[in-house]
Amino acid sequence: MTTATMDPVADLHAARRNHWNTWVATHAEMNPDGEALRYLGQTTTWSQLHERSGLFADALARRGVASGDRVMLITLNNPEFVEAVLGINELGAIAVPVNFRLTPAELAYLVSDCAPKVVITDALLAPLVGAIRAQGEEPGDHIVIGGESGTADQTTYADALAEEGETHPPVDVPEDSTALIMYTSGTTGRPKGAMLSYENLTAQSLTCIRVFRLFDEEGRALCAAPMFHIAALGSIAPSLQLGGVTVVHPLQAFDPSALLDTLEAEQITSVFLVPVQWQAVCAEQKARPRTLVLRNISWGAAPSTDTILRAMAETFPDALNCAVFGQTEMSPITCALDGDDAIRKLGSVGKVIPTLQARVVDAFGEPVGPGEVGEIVYRGPTTMSGYWNKPAETAEAFDGGWFHSGDLVRMDDEGFVYVVDRKKDMIISGGENIYCAEVENVIAGHPRIREVAVIGRKDDTWGEVPVAVVAQHEEEGGSDITLDELTGWLRDKLAGFKLPKHLVHVEELPRNASGKVVKGALRSEHGSTGV
Repeated sequence: MTTATMDPVADLHAARRNHWNTWVATHAEMNPDGEALRYLGQTTTWSQLHERSGLFADALARRGVASGDRVMLITLNNPEFVEAVLGINELGAIAVPVNFRLTPAELAYLVSDCAPKVVITDALLAPLVGAIRAQGEEPGDHIVIGGESGTADQTTYADALAEEGETHPPVDVPEDSTALIMYTSGTTGRPKGAMLSYENLTAQSLTCIRVFRLFDEEGRALCAAPMFHIAALGSIAPSLQLGGVTVVHPLQAFDPSALLDTLEAEQITSVFLVPVQWQAVCAEQKARPRTLVLRNISWGAAPSTDTILRAMAETFPDALNCAVFGQTEMSPITCALDGDDAIRKLGSVGKVIPTLQARVVDAFGEPVGPGEVGEIVYRGPTTMSGYWNKPAETAEAFDGGWFHSGDLVRMDDEGFVYVVDRKKDMIISGGENIYCAEVENVIAGHPRIREVAVIGRKDDTWGEVPVAVVAQHEEEGGSDITLDELTGWLRDKLAGFKLPKHLVHVEELPRNASGKVVKGALRSEHGSTGV
């Protein structure tokens, strides 16, 4: 990551860089044979990780990728994902991980927005590239992890690393450069790409180190979240910084037995899961105990119950239990709740982490008192630099010099934060964020539907699921559209986790004097009261 120049000032800047590529280079030099990544029993050492990410950077450079260019990743969980992100960043280019569950139309919009020069997929997901092209968008050169050599219009990842040719020149990448574009849906229904810098990710790493008390290189962290989520990348960062081991868990239908087997076999010390997963893991561990060495267990992305929290404390009494709360634009952690306070402060997302400034403000940006409801706004080193290609939305988000989260909260006199309304009308289902406006915009295009509102309903398995409340066009002798008919029509337009799980028919949606849909009334009658 450093450059050899005739400019001593430039050389000094390059020598002082501090981000995950320099961390990996340091570990490769100081601990070359140490474990960096583990996946399905196979090890990638620090020297191998450094070498392979450099070779991938060479392959990208030969395809015209340079500083500031975008490279999209549509992959499952695997060690090549980590290598690829490091290789992309080694050139000063920007990695764009996206949710592989999105439809071709949704992916095509992201391609049109960020204009990648290269797209990386797994072999299983390779057909998505053709589907994106069928939508009229060009995602660039296609590199396939685990694919077969000699296939037209694509190169395998292994062949790309083995190519002969020019190597990329060293690139000095300042810490305030954009490392990642992480897409998060907005209230308008169009995804927005949060630009996260190397400085953001370093600050996120230090946040994790403090919150989870990760103070040595002996830690072994399980990455079980999908790697396209900032939760996964944010959890990998401290291992890259400290020199600990990241064990990559393959994405599959959640199996608590398989996960516990991995925790035991890999001697995992740290793992993050959503509450519904912890519930299943605790039950399985009670039924068939494994010998574990967990030091900290963490949860978030959805509310927990006191039943689950007590089960976690009873099942893993020697582990630090911590909840985290945040959002993509904040890299993502903003609040943390220690297990000791979880029952006493049930329903709280914890206290604001010490590295952030936060205020709870009214509609005019003025601070409110303890117990009063307002929007929580932030400043600090994990705050994104803005939304890609969206200056108006960026200006709105940073109105008054603070990042506006969109979360309506109250803060008690001890500083504990309670979320009282969903961020930007959002449903959290199984850890996935579902923005109601996005789903509403698509459903509204159905020829038989006159108006629609989407709300959340509590669900024992997923925490919440989407409910579509619709008013149909009047048709003489017409029947109500069924849920199966609606979801069938939506299936190629929205990712499966966004599809409504319930359908409610009404004559018309309730509105206030200004014409805005009163979702509180809909939630009270058809959804989750108080959500």
